[in-house]
Amino acid sequence: MSLLSVRNLVIDYARTRALDGADLEVAQGETVGLVGESGSGKSTLGSAVGRLLSSAARRTEGEVTVAGEPVFDLPDARLRHLRRKHLGFVFQDPIGSLDPTMRVGHQLRLVLGRGGDVRFHLGRVRLDDPRVLRAYPHQLSGGMAQRVAIAMAMATAPELLVADEPTAALDSQVREEVSNVIFSLAAEAGTSILWLSHDLPAVARRCDRVAVMYGGRVVESGPAREVLGDPAHPYTAALAGSAPAAAAHGVRLEPVPGRPPVLTGPSPGCAFAPRCAFAEERCEHERPVPVRIREQDVLCHRAADLQDGLMQQEEVTA
Repeated sequence: MSLLSVRNLVIDYARTRALDGADLEVAQGETVGLVGESGSGKSTLGSAVGRLLSSAARRTEGEVTVAGEPVFDLPDARLRHLRRKHLGFVFQDPIGSLDPTMRVGHQLRLVLGRGGDVRFHLGRVRLDDPRVLRAYPHQLSGGMAQRVAIAMAMATAPELLVADEPTAALDSQVREEVSNVIFSLAAEAGTSILWLSHDLPAVARRCDRVAVMYGGRVVESGPAREVLGDPAHPYTAALAGSAPAAAAHGVRLEPVPGRPPVLTGPSPGCAFAPRCAFAEERCEHERPVPVRIREQDVLCHRAADLQDGLMQQEEVTA
C-alpha cells in the first residue's frame, strides 16, 4: 500500500478548477518530484495532502489517503493527529511560514514538547549559533529561516515531507545547502518526500520518481531519469526542452509555446491539445486515459505512436 495515494482528485476555487482528476502515489521511503509550469496545480495538490487548502477551495470529487487514512473524511481531531504523526510541510516563503510573534526557540519547543532538545534539532540543520534560539523570524536570513522551518517539519520524523518550492526564494549556493539538509534528514529518518519544484535538473538528480502536472492532472509519471531524459508525453518533452540545462547538453532551448490553461470546469479533452504540435481531433474532445509506455504512465492519446524519434531528448542532468 502506498504511503500517499491521490485518486481522481478534483479541487475548485470558485469558478476556477485547480485539479481536474489528479492521481499520484508516493511509496514509503520514496522521493517523488512534482513538476510543471506555474498554474499546473502543484501547490494545490501539495496542500491537499494535509487538507491545508484555503477556505475558498472545494473538493468535488476524488480522495487523498495518507497511511491508509482518508484525509478529507477525517474529523478535525483525527486530522490533527494525522498531521502530527505522519506529515511535515516546508513552504516556499520560510519567514512567512513561521510565527512572527514568537522567538525561534519557543516555536521549536511547541513542536517538540516538554523535554525536547531544541539545540540538537537546530544543530541538525547546521544552525549552531545560540543567538538563533532568541531571534524572531524577521531577524533571520531567508536561508536561516528555511533551516528553522525544516527543523520544525522534521523534528517528529514524519513519514512524509511535502516540500513546496522550498529553495525557490534562495540564492544558488544556499539553495544547494538547504536541499542537502532536507534530503539528508529525510534519508536518516526514512521519510518520504514529495518535492514540488520548477528545477528539473535538481529533481532528476535527487528524486526517485517524477510526476509531471499539466492542467490539473498528472500527465506523465515514472522513474526520474526516464521521464526527464526520454519523455513519453509531448508536454514533458517540451518542458524538458525549455529547461536551461538542456542547452548545456546540446539540445536547442525552445520555450513551450502558448499559455497554460485556466480551467473553469472539466477539460473536455487533453488540456495540452491547444499547445501540442502533435494533437489531432480526438485530443480536443476525448479525455486521455493512462497508458503504459516503457516505465512511464502517460495521459496521451498518441503516446504509443509518438515514440519513434519524436521526442528524443537529451537528459537534463549530467
